Amino acid sequence: MVGPMAATELVVVSNRGPLSWSEDPSGKLVARRGGGGLVSGLAPLVEGTSTLWLAAAMSEADRRAALEVSDAHGFRTRLVAVPTEQYSMAYDVISNATLWFLYHGLFDLTRRPLFGRRWWEAWSAYRQVNQAFAQATAETASQGATVLVQDYHLALVPAMLHELRSDLAIGHFSHTPFPEPGECAILPDEVRAELLGSMAASRACGFHDRRWAARFEACCIEEGLERPQTFVAPLGPDEAALASEASSDASVGAGGTLDELIAGRKVVLRVDRIEPSKNLLRGMLAIDELLERRPELATEIVVVALAYPSRDSLASYMAYRAELETLVDRLNAKWSTSSGRLVELLAQDDYPRSLAALRRYDVLLVNPVRDGLNLVAKEGPLLNDKDGVVVLSRQAGAWPELQKGALGVNPFDITNTAGALEAALEMPGPERRRRSEALRSAARTHNPRTWLDAQLRAVGA
Repeated sequence: MVGPMAATELVVVSNRGPLSWSEDPSGKLVARRGGGGLVSGLAPLVEGTSTLWLAAAMSEADRRAALEVSDAHGFRTRLVAVPTEQYSMAYDVISNATLWFLYHGLFDLTRRPLFGRRWWEAWSAYRQVNQAFAQATAETASQGATVLVQDYHLALVPAMLHELRSDLAIGHFSHTPFPEPGECAILPDEVRAELLGSMAASRACGFHDRRWAARFEACCIEEGLERPQTFVAPLGPDEAALASEASSDASVGAGGTLDELIAGRKVVLRVDRIEPSKNLLRGMLAIDELLERRPELATEIVVVALAYPSRDSLASYMAYRAELETLVDRLNAKWSTSSGRLVELLAQDDYPRSLAALRRYDVLLVNPVRDGLNLVAKEGPLLNDKDGVVVLSRQAGAWPELQKGALGVNPFDITNTAGALEAALEMPGPERRRRSEALRSAARTHNPRTWLDAQLRAVGA
């Protein structure tokens, strides 16, 4: 429940909402909890309250619900419906293929991006989607309401909304990293100016890590804007909810199946979406280099990769998945033994199984190229039963919080990562326990409640 700090109405504005709609065989609308880290963290806090949540109507059933449903399952919602093609261009071309790649440093600049006619049409669609959200918020928010706009999909909403309703207290929170000024300069001049100017029009812009806030400030100054008001509010897991899910019948059953795959070996685990920023390929190549150095470990370890598909509509993501599957096949052909396959790549989104795996790892590898936070790096230590070691990229937003317990790696350095994996596998028990305790303590510092309260404070609610 939203706490006493929210003296005025709270409005959350995000791409994904707390509910996702479908139709049963009789044509009746059926709601289920929406996906994503934002929903899982925030929904329990606002369920059953007066908070209004605006989100995109992403499916045909969502579009129908936008016309027929307002309140459901304890949530006050408004679904914003825009033309399907317009939403697709905004989401796929701008949000995912441009801003996501820019913010995570993923562009192959010899080939991408290409700011041609089709891209500019998509930018127009992105502006129109943001305008629709701003208009819907302006029409529904009460006088003086606090509006928390979430993430890069809706970066133009703050300025547009301020023009429509200057009485609103508007904040913007980025769940991604942010690029340095030189990287931000890749964007066309007018796009960069509009994007930065809109975010800076918020009362405050939040990030999970001080590095990302500092980069945003630097980009604004480079653009000739006044230094924006920023704040840092790392998200943390809801430990009680996490433990409850991990003890569910579904998770316990999945754990039994995993035990059969593990077959008594040490577990090197990763839990990721299959997408380039997660750096799965270099992680697998680090395993290969480790075994080249220490071939006897091939009988002693199993790599469990819970890597579920993401954004399959983007050709670059499909190619990345194909490359991952080819590399896993090669490693299994090279290193599998009578103990079993070296790599178990389980490419389905199965949350109970992911929680069961986090209880069982000896080493958790989290090596993103760049990440806004990475909640898995915090969830793992809270669930793990084996004093497992976390090998963590220093480019993850969670690194500053977890550096006293994790083994840090340069995500581009395969040899460095192989060495960290070897050190983790051979770490003496007392040091494992010391590091695990440090990780658990750090992971408990922040939770969804503290994250929401930090946003409310920052915008003066």
